[in-house]
Amino acid sequence: MTPQPEPTVADLLRSGRTTYSFEFFPPKTAEDSEKLWQTLDHLQPLAPDFVSVTYGANGSTRDRTLTITERLASESSLRTVGHLTCASQSRSEIVAAIEAYRDAGVHHVLAIRGDMPGGPTEPWVRHPDGLANATELVRLVRETGVACIGVAAFPDPHPQVGDPALDARLLVEKAEAGAEFAITQLFFRPESYLALVERVRALGCDIPIVAGIMPITQIGQVKRFAEFSGAELPADVVARLTAVADDPRAVRDVGIDIATELSLTVLDGGAPGLHFFTQNRSLATRLILQRVRSARS
Repeated sequence: MTPQPEPTVADLLRSGRTTYSFEFFPPKTAEDSEKLWQTLDHLQPLAPDFVSVTYGANGSTRDRTLTITERLASESSLRTVGHLTCASQSRSEIVAAIEAYRDAGVHHVLAIRGDMPGGPTEPWVRHPDGLANATELVRLVRETGVACIGVAAFPDPHPQVGDPALDARLLVEKAEAGAEFAITQLFFRPESYLALVERVRALGCDIPIVAGIMPITQIGQVKRFAEFSGAELPADVVARLTAVADDPRAVRDVGIDIATELSLTVLDGGAPGLHFFTQNRSLATRLILQRVRSARS
């Protein structure tokens, strides 16, 4: 009997079962690498549906992403999604990355336009031999025969344009180009996620949109998140965190509470899954996921 192929992420999302997944960033040092593998050891018993590693805007970060993703695919049983961007890259460099993923046994790609090295508010500049946007990237990845393609979605307006209607239309275009699921950027207002889904559905598109969840575990993250996303955090979130700012343990606990509440609200609103931006740490993600599963059991 011919063995059945492993279900893709899109298959899992279409099945109606809530998915849970984890995202990491490539370690910079040997010590950071060891910490990442310790984190993976702690999180693997939670049986995530897939894991992924972010793909940066410069060559050294990209090389580290490919190395760690290849290792994940070869040394663990975890379904691995390879990140890919078209920022500051030629078409041939993008194709080489896709081939490297395929050679490593990675059959999922999260295709994202990506930010310039200066961050999300830095004006986008197309590589002279590269692609213009994520839709073109999705088409290119599809041409290579990748089994399943995911893309990014924006609950809060993209900081460069600030147009939620445009964000929804672009997501629909990516789905029409071949994307089978989307993962949102981090957000802290459940209504932002629910409104995005409503806009996309109103355009006749049923692509599954997984909610991206990032717990705040340190008070310094409040400012960094605002800089990263181009938008201020909700006032009530900031107030809850600053009220305990002098107690690092309490900040972590409040951050976990906020992320748990957010997760449950969007799941109740129909989110097909949660994708945790782990920051290469395990404790907060473990506690949030355990609470979510307990509340929904």
